Amino acid sequence: MAAPGAGGELLLLGTWSSPWVIRVRVALGLKGLSYDYLEEDLANKSDLLLRSNPVHKKVPVLIHGGRPVRESLVILQYLDESWPTTTGPPPLLPADPYDRATARFWAAYVNDKFFPAFRVLFRSLTDEQRAEALQSAVPAVETLERAFAECSRGKAFFGGDAVGIVDIALGSHLIWIRVVDEVGGTDLLDGAKFPGLAAWAERFVAVDAVKKVTPDAGKVLEQYKGFRAKWIAAAGST
Repeated sequence: MAAPGAGGELLLLGTWSSPWVIRVRVALGLKGLSYDYLEEDLANKSDLLLRSNPVHKKVPVLIHGGRPVRESLVILQYLDESWPTTTGPPPLLPADPYDRATARFWAAYVNDKFFPAFRVLFRSLTDEQRAEALQSAVPAVETLERAFAECSRGKAFFGGDAVGIVDIALGSHLIWIRVVDEVGGTDLLDGAKFPGLAAWAERFVAVDAVKKVTPDAGKVLEQYKGFRAKWIAAAGST
């Protein structure tokens, strides 16, 4: 991988299964940047994390030359602006101002609309809760299906021929979507209903920079089952 450059070394604070951290790791891989990685225990946060992100106290945090950059989408844009690509990998954001604004809009939509709907499905414990959550999540997926058609213009990714910021924003959740589907018997990105997104998801997970940092599905499944056991115990004690 390429060296971080004159601005100093790169250090990423994260947790292994976090989709927000996966975003940054994918982007660093696409940019060909070398970095150090520090796994955080969120039950016992390091002083470095608390100093680097005193407002939210969350990962990911990218520390570049001793200066912290916080929030995954902000970090992706920072990487794109700090390491512009004239040759080699395409940029994460389009050059055209309107297309850049459109990409930012849909990346924010993933955070602000899709993820909250998916989170309800993620935390569903009963068949009734799951059915209701799935019904509520479907409109967000329908919107993203239309967005994919608009942004991709018939090409492989939201970013066109290459992975861009919207691909990374949504794609970072795919491992969790698949695990939740496996446990709950759902199919959130149903290929019959959402052929564009379903085919896109297969292409995205096959990208080398994605494969290298996507956590093992078995480990994610084990973690999810652990979460569910705690939630069920907590629900039973109330």
